Amino acid sequence: MTKSAAKQRIEQLKKAVDYHRYLYHVLDKQEISEAALDSLKHELYTLEQQYPELITPDSPTQRIGGKALSKFAKIRHRTRMLSMEDIFSFEELKDWMTRIQKLTVRSIDALYCEMKMDGLAMSLIYEDGVLVAGATRGDGTIGEDILQNLRTIDAIPLRLRQPEKKDVDAFVARFHDTIDAKKFCAITATLTGRIEVRGEVFMTKQVFEALNRSQEKSGLPIFANPRNAAAGSVRQLDPSITVARKLDFFGYALLADAGLTTHEQAHAFLQLIGIKINPLSKLVTTAEGVEKYHEDVGKKREKLPYWTDGVVVVVNRDDVSEELGVVGKTPRGTVAYKFPAEQATTIIEDIRVQVGRTGALTPVAVMRPVRVAGTTVTHATLHNQDEIERLGVRIGDTVVIEKAGDVIPKVIKVIVEARNGKEKKFSMPKKCPECGSIVARNEGEVAAYCTNRECYARTALNILHFVSKGGVDMPGLGDKIVERLLDEGLIRDAADLYKLKEEDLATLEGFGDVSAKKMIAMIQSRRRVSLARFLYGLGIRHVGEETAVDIAAKFQTIDAARTASEKELASVPNIGGVVAKSFTEWFRDPVHTSAVNRLLKELEVDRAKPAVKGPFTGKTFVLTGTLEKMSRDQAKAQIRARGGEIHESVSVKTTYVIAGAEAGSKLEKAKKLGVTILNESRFLAMLG
Repeated sequence: MTKSAAKQRIEQLKKAVDYHRYLYHVLDKQEISEAALDSLKHELYTLEQQYPELITPDSPTQRIGGKALSKFAKIRHRTRMLSMEDIFSFEELKDWMTRIQKLTVRSIDALYCEMKMDGLAMSLIYEDGVLVAGATRGDGTIGEDILQNLRTIDAIPLRLRQPEKKDVDAFVARFHDTIDAKKFCAITATLTGRIEVRGEVFMTKQVFEALNRSQEKSGLPIFANPRNAAAGSVRQLDPSITVARKLDFFGYALLADAGLTTHEQAHAFLQLIGIKINPLSKLVTTAEGVEKYHEDVGKKREKLPYWTDGVVVVVNRDDVSEELGVVGKTPRGTVAYKFPAEQATTIIEDIRVQVGRTGALTPVAVMRPVRVAGTTVTHATLHNQDEIERLGVRIGDTVVIEKAGDVIPKVIKVIVEARNGKEKKFSMPKKCPECGSIVARNEGEVAAYCTNRECYARTALNILHFVSKGGVDMPGLGDKIVERLLDEGLIRDAADLYKLKEEDLATLEGFGDVSAKKMIAMIQSRRRVSLARFLYGLGIRHVGEETAVDIAAKFQTIDAARTASEKELASVPNIGGVVAKSFTEWFRDPVHTSAVNRLLKELEVDRAKPAVKGPFTGKTFVLTGTLEKMSRDQAKAQIRARGGEIHESVSVKTTYVIAGAEAGSKLEKAKKLGVTILNESRFLAMLG
């Protein structure tokens, strides 16, 4: 690839990585798997290594994530804690070795292999043999002081072990020709001075499973994986919680002048002074040796007591590693040779089509149940006809499915060799499977749509969206009741709900006079709604709860909002061109205009108040869990009344996360990103 072509490709990759990073971290959404995103980053990194002059400060490869949490004291690392570049194949391993060998005149004659633990990187500082500080990696330069929590982990010695003379003599005999024996004997004799140990805090599978059983029994959310559990445990303000979580630790690096010259010696020294190291670590001399190690530990991966996602490969000689140096956030002399994402094979028994709220038809593979990545998988979306044709999927095919962590399972390959000739090709239906109407595909789009706006499936989903908690909020009016009302011809859209009478419901199965009276009373109590809830309830594409709030604050009335131009909408903070176009096009549709007018005959939409300035102006809040003193909607109202903004997902731009009881994944993400977390009492104190 020429330099010009590489520059163009680098820019494309940077945009792609930034886009998917934004989806994941800012919007809490995901369009591609983590493995796919890793692949994009890897291609970007590889190109930048070929053309280092094209590396820019804003490149995703120059990022080291996570800021120090404000609730812990901060510690500046004397030596930056770096991350590693990933490789995924033997060919890439050989390419890495060839590349780094060209950067040094010394021979790279040995590589040290160790397990890549799925935990949290830590720095332990010992002064004169005593543990005096412990910190997380943080942003690589500044970490969080969590010494009190680290002291609760049995695998971390509070005082380093004083080696016995026979141990020292054996060490010297083993490495006599490559160490400074005098310096080594001096430091082991007294352990005086500063010794920094770096390693990984992790949670074993057994402890993780017991913890989740306890969480379920207590009605608390379960942890997604041991790494999340370990991260949440080690960052507890109360050390008693950390000690109850039974965390473990492996050391893997030494920062001290002990007269050593290799990474292997550092591991042996750590073990000598009482630091637990992974017993599977091994010195090899060739790329083939690394590959053999990778294959061997990969085979026993499931039986290991901890989670691991690959192998760390380190140039053994310290002087060579130092000469190779660092590029961006990664040391050139170290790579992570990742295991493939978890995969399994199964058979596609059928392909069914689902009709969504917007009318989009989505093909879904119905598969023979198979266990992969810890869960039983029976369905996987095939997205659209183009994707089916790209994969070459047929009904009856044996396929490879992949599920990495919590990523939605996907079909990645058809095993053509397993076909028996009875497989059937699939084509998207020309008529809607729900209403029989014509299916169309708009030019430039991959999705097929039901052309009938009154399609049963679309109508039911639209009504359910309108009465959802974010809309007019009609609790108890679930999918079965809505479907029954549609089947009986009692309603044809959301506006008809307000025309229902008690006698209409009393004759339906499951309803009596009392329950019918309560349901009608509840519906009638929802004849007044805020503009934001009304806009959200309409189900306009790309308009979520917070977007509806922003539009309502800007235009204040339904008439002003629905007649706003695309340019006016695009000027609203947090709203871009995509949302503006979707919003204006929706209201230009005569069918939608008629539906809104019918609703406005039944409903009173309150005038919205403009956004205010106050003590929270410029601050963004994310709420998770249940608050005791107020509802979530009340908390949001209090924040907006003081000029703050509400976001649905946690990102590095989030100012505060308010965590109530049973807080879920948003709390864990906040901890990971270093976002300030407020419990309910602290939040109430801020409100005054």
